[in-house]
Amino acid sequence: MFKLDDNLLKELGLGNLPAEEKNKMLAHIYETLEMRVGMKLAERMTNEQLDEFEGFIDKNDEAGALKWLETNFPNYKQVVAEELEKLKAEVKQAAPQIIAASQEAQQLPPEQPAA
Repeated sequence: MFKLDDNLLKELGLGNLPAEEKNKMLAHIYETLEMRVGMKLAERMTNEQLDEFEGFIDKNDEAGALKWLETNFPNYKQVVAEELEKLKAEVKQAAPQIIAASQEAQQLPPEQPAA
């Protein structure tokens, strides 16, 4: 399907971020994508479907949740792809500011512990 990895960050103009910031950015992209896809699918669910799906989420049953989605929303992968493209466009547009902020943060002296 798709991979959230260093190649994605390069594609988005964030290949020069330090490793720690790359990991944070990938986690942020994943969490944002998950939330947006969840919201988009929730709009299409009945209350009963929402309760069923939330049951899998509450139990951290990712495999069950995916199987449920495949059964009840066979086009969910298309929703994921559409939301990922929107998110990629947003991140790509913000990439220069993200890189600049990262460079500024690297130049600041380390914080001294409060006395």
